[in-house]
Amino acid sequence: MEASEPRRRRPAIVAVDDEPAVLAAVARDLRRQFGERYRIVRATSGAEALDALKELVTRGEQVALLVADQRMPGMAGTEYLVEARKLVPDAKRVLLTAYADTEAAIQAINEVDLDYYLLKPWDPPEEQLYPVVEDLLTTWEAGAALESGGVRVIGHRFSRDSHDLRDFLARNRVPMRWLDVERDAEARELLTMTGVEKEGLPVALLEDGTVLEHPTVRELAERLGVSVAPTAEHYDLVIVGGGPAGLAAAVYGASEGLKTVLVEREAPGGQAGMSSRIENYLGFPSGLSGSDLARRAVDQARRLGAELLTIQDAVGLTAEGAGRLVELSGGSTLSANCVLVASGVSYRQLTVPGFERLTGKGIYYGAALTEARSCQDQHVVVIGAANSAGQAAVFFSRYAGRVTMLVRGENLEKSMSSYLIDQIAALENIEVHTSAQAVLAEGDGHLDTLTIRDVNGERREKVDAAFVFIGAAPRTEWLEGVVARDEHGFILAGLDAKAAGWPLKRDPFLLETSVPGVFVAGDVRSRSMKRVASAVGEGSMSVSLVHEYLAE
Repeated sequence: MEASEPRRRRPAIVAVDDEPAVLAAVARDLRRQFGERYRIVRATSGAEALDALKELVTRGEQVALLVADQRMPGMAGTEYLVEARKLVPDAKRVLLTAYADTEAAIQAINEVDLDYYLLKPWDPPEEQLYPVVEDLLTTWEAGAALESGGVRVIGHRFSRDSHDLRDFLARNRVPMRWLDVERDAEARELLTMTGVEKEGLPVALLEDGTVLEHPTVRELAERLGVSVAPTAEHYDLVIVGGGPAGLAAAVYGASEGLKTVLVEREAPGGQAGMSSRIENYLGFPSGLSGSDLARRAVDQARRLGAELLTIQDAVGLTAEGAGRLVELSGGSTLSANCVLVASGVSYRQLTVPGFERLTGKGIYYGAALTEARSCQDQHVVVIGAANSAGQAAVFFSRYAGRVTMLVRGENLEKSMSSYLIDQIAALENIEVHTSAQAVLAEGDGHLDTLTIRDVNGERREKVDAAFVFIGAAPRTEWLEGVVARDEHGFILAGLDAKAAGWPLKRDPFLLETSVPGVFVAGDVRSRSMKRVASAVGEGSMSVSLVHEYLAE
């Protein structure tokens, strides 16, 4: 390395334990496995570790992981992690604890947003320590990469086109930097350098130097290689929809030898992928984000051999003999023996004056997590009462000064899990208004005011952003006249499909639709549970039914 070239510092793992022998053992094990990629920083107390963190932050260095012993004099591990989170909020947090302290560790999951707790001693570390730490670091690295560079998008915060580009890049986990032309001097400097006028916004600056003025999502996807073409003329299984059900089917289909392709019109994860935190999914005691769940599933499906086509929408289905043809929005057609419809649902649009005009300009459907940091210290309204609304309210409370929930019903208990209700009640900056609804949205170019109606009448409130979660509309218009659906558009399966007109002598399989060889799973199925775990279960089960169908 030339003397003039600055040496890139490795991200830090900060370990703290008041027992020198234990601290030395922790540092030794971490250094042996992760020392080439990370710098191991040691501290013998919470106070000493906080001083080290302040110095790292001052120098502009990254901190990837905090490892803290629970039983330390002066400052317990959980107390230290509370303070450390204020300095390095994106670092992963691990608590070291003895078996007798597991209750405290479980409680810390909620109190300090703990990512994991490890029981001491671990032996061998290859089984008890390294897989856990590697998983946490991989998750941190994925988030750090998204924040560190890649595509630069310049635009107006309250521009629907700017929002669509940012949301697409974030949900497809493409590294991106967002530059608000109104707030960031760098944005204006880049526009001057590239010669782009404000009329050309939003603009995307790619890493190869390409400047795209006012690109569509599809144009940007094609330039980035996110949208790919199918590699085969015929598949065993075509999956329509990349939510939990579709991703589970892709994993199981590919792992069991089926030539599998998944088509997703927006981004892997579906509606669940927009969830800020899923806390009741089996096997993740500290919860995980929908984006993280989607990333893990996509990596798993691809590793096993499944193809994923994104920014493609299914627009038609035809049954020709033993073949099933899925027409795509790009003009191509996928041929398969079987089709699984796992296209999920979308949030219903509010038919309230002002909402359509201001959508993407302060009003958003779904969590729109890309907007969270822009809501710092602002007033955010969340409309809805299901788990997705509760998760969003908790997430936005970290940034917004005030979060107001508008609940149409009399309480949250009818539609929201109790763990979320408890979290919301414990957060001082969240207000829940029951029997309340928005009846008017106003603003000159972006949302400024909502008129809210409740049992006390109507009132106008200044609002900076509103996020809407009101019911689910199935994405099944493309199946009109082909597959039997219920009165709400959800797809009938099993005996329900038989009653709607079934052409064969045998009964349809449990998840089979009125068209033999076409199956359905997840939220788009009539009578489904509308839960992530049940969607994953149905997606997995559908592959077994596909095998039975192919064996006929």
